[in-house]
Amino acid sequence: MSSPTTLHHPLHRLSTFNSPTTATPPPPSTTSILTTFSADPIFSSFLSPSFNSTTFSSSALSSGSAASCIEKLQEGLTLLNHHLRHLVLDNHHHLLTQLSTISISDHSLSSLRASVSSLQASLRRVRAEISDPHKAISAKTHQLNHIHQTTLLIQSTIRALRLVNKLRDLMGSFGLPAFDMSKAAQLHFEVLNIYNEDDLCGVEVLDNEVKWVVEVGERLRSEGMKVLESGLEGLNQAEVGAGLQVFYNMGELRVTVDGLVGKYKGLGSKSVSVALDMKAISASGVGGGYGGGGGPGGVRGSGVPQIGGGAKAKEALWQRMSRCMDQVHSIMVAVWHLQRVLSKKRDPFTHVLLLDEVMQEGDPTLTERVWEALVKSFSNQMKSVFTASSFVKEIFVVGYPKLLTMVESILERISRDTDVKGVPRALTSEGKDQMVAAIEMYQTGFLTLCLSRLSDLVNNVFPMSGRGIIPSKEHISRILLRIQEEIEAVQMDARLTLLVLREINKVLLLLSERAEYQISTGPEARQVTGPATPAQIKNFTLCQHLQEVHLRISAMVAGLPTIAADVLSPALGTIYGVACDSVTSLFQAMLDRLESCILKIHDQNFFTLGMDAAMDNNASPYMEELQKSILHFRAEFLSRLLPASANALSTGTENICMRLVRSMASRVLIFFIRHAALVRPLSESGKLRMARDMAEIELSVAQNLFPVEQLGAPYRTLRAFRPVIFLETSQLLSSPLLQDLPLSVILHHLYSRGPDDLQSPLQRNRLTPLQYSLWLDSQGEDQIWKGVKATLDDYAVKVKARGDKEFSPVYPLMLQLGSSLSGNESK
Repeated sequence: MSSPTTLHHPLHRLSTFNSPTTATPPPPSTTSILTTFSADPIFSSFLSPSFNSTTFSSSALSSGSAASCIEKLQEGLTLLNHHLRHLVLDNHHHLLTQLSTISISDHSLSSLRASVSSLQASLRRVRAEISDPHKAISAKTHQLNHIHQTTLLIQSTIRALRLVNKLRDLMGSFGLPAFDMSKAAQLHFEVLNIYNEDDLCGVEVLDNEVKWVVEVGERLRSEGMKVLESGLEGLNQAEVGAGLQVFYNMGELRVTVDGLVGKYKGLGSKSVSVALDMKAISASGVGGGYGGGGGPGGVRGSGVPQIGGGAKAKEALWQRMSRCMDQVHSIMVAVWHLQRVLSKKRDPFTHVLLLDEVMQEGDPTLTERVWEALVKSFSNQMKSVFTASSFVKEIFVVGYPKLLTMVESILERISRDTDVKGVPRALTSEGKDQMVAAIEMYQTGFLTLCLSRLSDLVNNVFPMSGRGIIPSKEHISRILLRIQEEIEAVQMDARLTLLVLREINKVLLLLSERAEYQISTGPEARQVTGPATPAQIKNFTLCQHLQEVHLRISAMVAGLPTIAADVLSPALGTIYGVACDSVTSLFQAMLDRLESCILKIHDQNFFTLGMDAAMDNNASPYMEELQKSILHFRAEFLSRLLPASANALSTGTENICMRLVRSMASRVLIFFIRHAALVRPLSESGKLRMARDMAEIELSVAQNLFPVEQLGAPYRTLRAFRPVIFLETSQLLSSPLLQDLPLSVILHHLYSRGPDDLQSPLQRNRLTPLQYSLWLDSQGEDQIWKGVKATLDDYAVKVKARGDKEFSPVYPLMLQLGSSLSGNESK
């Protein structure tokens, strides 16, 4: 049932009144109407955003169908009205609800306006009631704040005046111990601190006092700096600590230390500049002070003394450099001393370490800062004079060892004088290297000059244009003397010595190259049957020269560290090789001849000799030929190569030729024993002849080649083999003589005691003595035993094939000896 209000609402009545009794078709939707209008040529114009009524009207009138257009528009209006009417009717209840809400809101707003007006009236009454008390409280608060500020100002002023009075009392006895000065500094700092922080400027009674306090501060700074500088100059820790305490108490420690560091930097830079002032050097060198004198010895051009003043200017330069190094030492020790005191001293009240007030973590130390500035200044000055003054450049290049010694000496002095337990030294290894690197350009020049001097000597002695020119002994001595002088000039410095030795190594390689170019080769250099040829004599001279160089250079580096010898090792090895090459072909040719003589032992009959022939004092034909060859070699060749061999051997030294002769003598004895052991058959008379030949070859080698007692194992083998050939087969195994004999020699000798069907490897393989000897040179004892073992196996097969029950006594002996070798190898 509807409420009366709803039934009597005007819109409701309108709706009831206008509703037809019969159902009407629903109006088209808004979307369909818009679609219809957009498709119509007339209505679509009204939907365009740029519609203009004037333009539309003008277009309709000009078309000539205005009446039809009006009629069309009238139909559109009717359609729109009809659609709007149905929209209102469809949303009737919603529209009524919105109307009711608006009415309620309007009523609420009317009530709110009344409440707001009432609240504003209340606020006006409250504001009027509290305004006067607030003004009174605010005024009293400002007054209290002013009174408080005045009280604080008075208190600060009274405190400052009390401190001023204490300072006056203390300054009345100015000049007393440093403790009072540091206390005065503390009072000075507190007075100024109160004056500035509490903004007491303008307090007349205090302004006058502050002027005096400022004056006192100047006096304290002056006296504190005197104490500090005096302590640094005398390295007095107490004075330095007292001076630092003064500036710490004044709040100026960091500024003061920075000022001192800057001062020492400036002193160091000035010292280096003065030391390398070429005009002053030249003037002072002739007694002209520091002017730019143009008299004898004065400066001409860019730092070049005039004729007659070079020596004095040079001496003056070294004197100035010495003074400069002394000043650098003093500066670094003073800065280190300052840093040392800062790192130890703490404020007696706050216990703050003074160094922490000066430096932050990660900052460079004071010594590092000063040293960096000194090195930079020194490096720049040294580079400048290197390019600007040829005179200074020449002095420092030629006298680089002296310059380096001077620099390293000052570095060592600084390190030594700052070496205190628990305190870092003033210089690090990197800092030292920086100073040495600052003069590296002069080092390069010095080494180049050293190489040039020595290379010129070698080029003069061994000119490339003349191959047949052989230098004299005096020329070689001159080169060696120059090398010795170069080494002695730098021997005080190990690093520079190694650098110079590297240059000497280059020169020695050049010398060996030139000498190698002069060596003669070909048949004339290798002949050994006739007198020495000119080509051989030239080679002998080169060999002796190279021997002298090798011996003298080796003696020079004998007293130096091992690394020095290592530097020259390549050149000495090359010189040794070239010296050997100059005579190696001769020695090899002679050794081949002697071996061919020894090989003729196999042509000698050691079986059918009679006892009388065996006891004959005459040597075997092959031995006589061997002796003649050795004697000829001694007379024609060794006499030229070893003119003082006896003296050399007596002093215990051997040159290159002596080593070659030693090697030849050892080879001759070994070769002889090898082939003497291969001789078979060997009768008792043949053994006597063999022993005689052994004595002859020992004597010949000892007299003409090398003392056999000094040959070692080859000589012991020869001495042992002589009695062994006379021992019974059953005695051999127990004889101590076998210790000095190679197993191959014993095994080969035992073939001479065995039956004919026990063939030696030489016979079994149908080799000549020379071929078998060459094979023996390339094999070890184990391979030789394998060859012997093969012959023993063949012999055993033959014995078993014949049905014999016994072997020759040498067969088990040889097997036992060979098995001992196999046992040693397995171990």
